[in-house]
Amino acid sequence: MDQRNAYIVLNMIEGLGPVGVRRLIDTLGSPKAILEADREALMEARGVGEKVALKIIAQRDSIDAEEEIDAAADIGARIVTPEDDEYPKALKAIHDPPLALYVRGRILPGDAKAIGIVGSRSTSNYGLSAADRMAYQLGQTGFTVVSGLARGTDTAAHSGALKSGGRTIAVLGGALDCLYPPENAGLADKIAKNGAVISEYSMGRKADRMTFPYRNRIISGLSMGVLLTESAVKGGSMHTVEAAMEQGRTVFALPGRIDTPGARGPHMLIKNGAKLVERIDDILEEYEFLIPPSELEAPESATAARPDVPMTEQESKVMEALWQEPMDTDSLARAVGMQSHELSSLLLGLEMKRVIRTLPGRMVELAEDLRGMRG
Repeated sequence: MDQRNAYIVLNMIEGLGPVGVRRLIDTLGSPKAILEADREALMEARGVGEKVALKIIAQRDSIDAEEEIDAAADIGARIVTPEDDEYPKALKAIHDPPLALYVRGRILPGDAKAIGIVGSRSTSNYGLSAADRMAYQLGQTGFTVVSGLARGTDTAAHSGALKSGGRTIAVLGGALDCLYPPENAGLADKIAKNGAVISEYSMGRKADRMTFPYRNRIISGLSMGVLLTESAVKGGSMHTVEAAMEQGRTVFALPGRIDTPGARGPHMLIKNGAKLVERIDDILEEYEFLIPPSELEAPESATAARPDVPMTEQESKVMEALWQEPMDTDSLARAVGMQSHELSSLLLGLEMKRVIRTLPGRMVELAEDLRGMRG
């Protein structure tokens, strides 16, 4: 058995878990060594007593990794372990990284630039609209949106990201073949084509009150920051926020009406230092370091101004239009032949790339260093 299959077997042993496996690896040297060790050797690991050692010995020989791999393949999924390049680096760094991820779709290197969006299942229309809008705009600016495929906020977040043409990752609270809620099966199929549906739970494991809170650490672990839209002070989505804080992720919170129960969770976070989010710029400015400023000499045209940042044809048109002078958004939309709502999303992306900045009165101009290049 190779190390990869050993991770799959260890993930399927009941009563073990990622932290116990890490301690065993620290003691014995590798996942494979755990499956070959006797009781005394297993008990040498910190926190692994006789009860856990006997569980490992009792279960390890009856679990067939290849059979599990085939079962995942039957539903169009793969199993990714820490031995695989596709395994997210951000997850390797958390306290209790999953031993295996069952994946429909693909996890790409660019998914490291991700924001989690979480909130109540029984959210208000305001919460749903905000989750959809924020996810849409994040997708437009190149962020992957991570959520949990639950009813309410999660569904709105995934849907908003998909509408933008961006990527989204759904982290399930049960196995891929036990999808919950069942009415989101169609949404899961769409996500698998434009991102990934993932779970750490082995085939056949149904979601329950224990699995949902535990999976939340993966949502936050995959994300650079987590946005809470609506939640009670002790709502389920607060578990994700707590995990995010423990993992050193940025926490964002959406303010709401003071007489709305769902505003209490976000308001409590804001009082305790979470970043208040009124618009997408409040999130984007937190990650300006992702787009390093250009250190190049003056280019011949606006489209050459940021060769280190990929530009679409429409973005290039906008930059060319602004090369001579600032313009109001209506005039700019006419100049580039775009609808106002299309231009608005495009401008958000260009502002994130530090090639434009917005001014009062709906005016737009090139970034300061680019304006200096005109002369």
